[in-house]
Amino acid sequence: MKFSWKVVLLWTLPALVIGFFLWQGAFAPAPADMGRNAASTRMTYGRFLEYLDAGRVIGVDLYDSGRTAIVEAIDPELDNQPQRLRVDLPASAPELIAKLRDNKISFDVHPIRNDGAIWGLLGNLVFPILLIAGLFFLFRRSNNIPGGPGQAMSFGKSRARFQMEAKTGVKFDDVAGIEEAKEELQEIVTFLKQPEKFSAVGARIPKGVLLIGPPGTGKTLLAKAIAGEAGVPFFSISGSEFVEMFVGVGASRVRDLFKKAKENAPCLVFIDEIDAVGRQRGAGIGGGNDEREQTLNQLLTEMDGFEG
Repeated sequence: MKFSWKVVLLWTLPALVIGFFLWQGAFAPAPADMGRNAASTRMTYGRFLEYLDAGRVIGVDLYDSGRTAIVEAIDPELDNQPQRLRVDLPASAPELIAKLRDNKISFDVHPIRNDGAIWGLLGNLVFPILLIAGLFFLFRRSNNIPGGPGQAMSFGKSRARFQMEAKTGVKFDDVAGIEEAKEELQEIVTFLKQPEKFSAVGARIPKGVLLIGPPGTGKTLLAKAIAGEAGVPFFSISGSEFVEMFVGVGASRVRDLFKKAKENAPCLVFIDEIDAVGRQRGAGIGGGNDEREQTLNQLLTEMDGFEG
């Protein structure tokens, strides 16, 4: 069985997130850290002042910078048995300390422990970081899936198939029945193999060769044979792949196709069904240029400035 780090990472990240939050909930200290002084019964602040004035308060422990108090008090309804009550103090209660001192009530102020704040901060940061890392991983993975969401970011790239000579495996001997066409294209093969012979006499290779014929007559096979005989890279793309619903995508793909061809020059670019983008220019609605015309204009521009 082949070991894959991607599978391990895909299962490890969720397990770490779940384990971290379970560990934090089980072992992380509470912000107030009241310990044994915790009280489940609550008392209002007004009721607490009444108890304080009546002398029923025995002691007070202040937590969370004076925002929470654990009060030990006696209740006549419970046969004056002491009990612990929790009181949420208002933000501004400066008279409370003075009242406790005037009534000679013992009180203690417990400082906030910083480790609770640190754990809270870590808990708030770990999940977003892992979430962003997971989304980035999925986005990178979708870029390698044909038709995935990540492919939307590269819709302006050329979809041309790239083949080297060893992968085409087609020569003129494999093409039968069109001997006249093979003889005419032999000059293209010679130029691609020995361009210096033509350059010495000032000759230039044609910008392109237009192959016309019904489907199944060997146009694509003949183009592969030219690349196979010359031993040059072979780019193949359909004319319909240039045209999309987005304006400007076709022209962008034409530029990207010829850019790749220049990087691998000398090479052969074969555009199948080029009539998909070829039409009478200026025939669009309102006389303006549509997506097909922009693609055709860009194709003609690249052919005029393209140097094999």
